[in-house]
Amino acid sequence: MAEAWVEAVGLAAGVLTTLAFLPQVLKTWRTRAVRDLSLPMYLALTVGVFLWLVYGLLQDSPSIILANGVTFILALSILIMKIRYHR
Repeated sequence: MAEAWVEAVGLAAGVLTTLAFLPQVLKTWRTRAVRDLSLPMYLALTVGVFLWLVYGLLQDSPSIILANGVTFILALSILIMKIRYHR
């Protein structure tokens, strides 16, 4: 029972931190304005989130896998837009 509660806390944290990326993704996609986004920051973030995803897979932790899987996709999309729309 305690493990289910711990996993629920992890899922709640994952949902909130993942959803925090959604407004940036939508705004960047809509405006294509990437000048103020830091390429090194998004590169490091994307690689770091990917490593958290791998860690979650190795630990067989659904909350880590789900949160970092979705966050990886969102961070990667911002990184791709930063590279593609950079002038």
